[in-house]
Amino acid sequence: MIKILFKLAIFLVAFNAVGQNSLEAIIKNAEDKMPLLGANAVVSGTDIGATANIDGEVTLTKIPNGKQTIVFSFVGFASEEITLDFPRTTQDTLEIFLEPGGEEMEEVIIQSTRSRRSIADLPTRVEVISGEELTEKGNMKPGDIRMLLNETTGIQTQQTSAISGNSSIRIQGLDGKYTQLLKDGYPLYSGFSGGLSLLQIVPLDLQQVEVIKGSSSTLYGGGAIAGLVNLISKTPGEERELNFMLNATSALGLDLSGFYADTYGKLGTTVFASYNLGSPYDPADIGLTAIPEFNRYTINPRVFYEFSENTKLDVGVNTTVEERTGGNIAYLEGEDVEDPFFERNNTARTTLQSGFEHSWNDDNRFNLKNSFSFFDREIQTGDYIFAGNQFASYNEASVVLGGDKMEWIGGLNLWVDSFEQDILTDAPVVDYEHLTYGAFVQNNWRATDWFQLESGLRTDYQNEYGWFVLPRISAMFTISDAITTRIGGGMGYKTPSVFTEDAERLQFRNVMPIDVSTTQAENSIGGNFDINYRTELFETIEFTSNTLFFYTKIDKPIILENTAEGVFEYLQPNGFVESRGIEANLKFGYKDFKLFTGYTYADVDRTENGNTFEMPLVSKHRLNNVLMYEQHEKLKIGLEGYYFSPQQLSDGATGQEYWIFGLMMEKLWEDFSIFLNFENFTDTRQTRFDSIYTGSISNPQFRDIYAPVDGFVVNGGIKLFL
Repeated sequence: MIKILFKLAIFLVAFNAVGQNSLEAIIKNAEDKMPLLGANAVVSGTDIGATANIDGEVTLTKIPNGKQTIVFSFVGFASEEITLDFPRTTQDTLEIFLEPGGEEMEEVIIQSTRSRRSIADLPTRVEVISGEELTEKGNMKPGDIRMLLNETTGIQTQQTSAISGNSSIRIQGLDGKYTQLLKDGYPLYSGFSGGLSLLQIVPLDLQQVEVIKGSSSTLYGGGAIAGLVNLISKTPGEERELNFMLNATSALGLDLSGFYADTYGKLGTTVFASYNLGSPYDPADIGLTAIPEFNRYTINPRVFYEFSENTKLDVGVNTTVEERTGGNIAYLEGEDVEDPFFERNNTARTTLQSGFEHSWNDDNRFNLKNSFSFFDREIQTGDYIFAGNQFASYNEASVVLGGDKMEWIGGLNLWVDSFEQDILTDAPVVDYEHLTYGAFVQNNWRATDWFQLESGLRTDYQNEYGWFVLPRISAMFTISDAITTRIGGGMGYKTPSVFTEDAERLQFRNVMPIDVSTTQAENSIGGNFDINYRTELFETIEFTSNTLFFYTKIDKPIILENTAEGVFEYLQPNGFVESRGIEANLKFGYKDFKLFTGYTYADVDRTENGNTFEMPLVSKHRLNNVLMYEQHEKLKIGLEGYYFSPQQLSDGATGQEYWIFGLMMEKLWEDFSIFLNFENFTDTRQTRFDSIYTGSISNPQFRDIYAPVDGFVVNGGIKLFL
């Protein structure tokens, strides 16, 4: 009897164990054999799954008997499937190696740091707008890059003219004069030419946009205290590229752009051309333009020649001509108006650039870069005219030596920037001639698989403000394939210039030249710390997050003050500006849906003679939200929502908080696509809840522009891929 009961107990235990099998595995990166924290293992066709710990270990339990397929996956890696018979004859721990692959791991090569490393291997934090994101933003405002930048966390494009649309780039709440704007690594847009630069750059020929926030003066010299934006142009690929875009807006605007790229043996070429038209537009019916009247032509041909596999040359020329007039809309529409107010900008920009590269091998190369930029601009408001010619030249020779573990980059550069004002009145001219000689060295050190260090030192000599020594350091810690952190900091400087946002608002009327003998260059120190994390939520949702903490301090900032009736001078009181805050970016991906959420907290203050003031035109709290539905190469639908908290204004008032919403759609076929966008469909306008000027319409005194003035605009068009 006892034997029977014992056998029955054994049978019951065995019966209860049916479907109670377990499996242990360690999931690793196939390239470096490192554990993948957050990787997933799922029994196909069931809800049985588990997530790997910091050592890559994962345990599955309650697996049914029979043949079962186990799926191992991780964000940015190709999935792996294995089929096993349960119960298994052995209980050994499996080792699973996942190969990097998929959209998330698409290699993005960064050019701004000169090292040409992928974004995943850089200790310096670089944000990239490329691929589909660049295309989507380009559809919304094909005529310029303002929206492309303004919808990026931590960046705000500040409108400096209510009627002509002139704008500047603000990074982390700092004035636009502290942001350096480059094209293919050439600092072309600064000084007098910077005021209209955002309005005159068309995005169709851009391959990607690279943004480095925080002090970056070590990379390209003075002017990058807040950071830099580098616009990277397309180059010829293996296949011919011929694209056209036609866009029209409900505000009677028109954009026509074309891009061509091809290779002919050792010779390659790209040609970009565009025509942009704006009609005077006054949605508030106040008699002043929110969108000015403008005509702009752009042509940019480039030639690439490959002497050998290791020696290459590229030469290009960019020409932009524009007439832009904003103001009294009745006057612009041809009516007879007594004493009309208007602002007219006539500009002509020509840039010649060339680059030479010789490589000894994949890791060692010599680069020579040169650019010459000629810029003419005339501003007219009534009987007042301000005009002048700017010449800028950037020349750089650099060498890259080393390998994957240790890389050295060194070089010399000469930056020439001069301005000659047309003598039209008896007021003092603001002519200048600046020469900056620079020497720099950078080191990239891959100490271990989990620790990388990037350091740099630049020494500049400026002909009017002397010597500057600028160190910079950044470190990256790869805690796992799911968690990465970066920390870095550096010093920067900015030589005083009359061409700032404040003077632009005045059309430079009665702005006195800077007294070099009584001013010093502005100096800064700053740092960033960020944490990146990615995983899968509930085994179905791809999730990535990035949180950035930033701080920048600028000593003795130059300030434009009204020192006499109608006279403005740049003064340098004893004080400093501090910018501190947080940027947080979250991305969720589920099947054909993607949700992007970004939050920026920017606390920017100016301290002068012991008194602290909140800096004007800084939205302390900002939210960026984008929900995308996308069928690959078939259909895109996006819904956007952006929030701006109240901003302090320069007249002591406080601006109102507001939301902006947009809806974009694009249907794609093999050879063409059509797109339609409803931008700001809630018609958020400053003129709906606040004024933009005081005084009469013939002599308006404009207030700060902190919200859109053009309101709800519909645009749509067609793109051809031939």
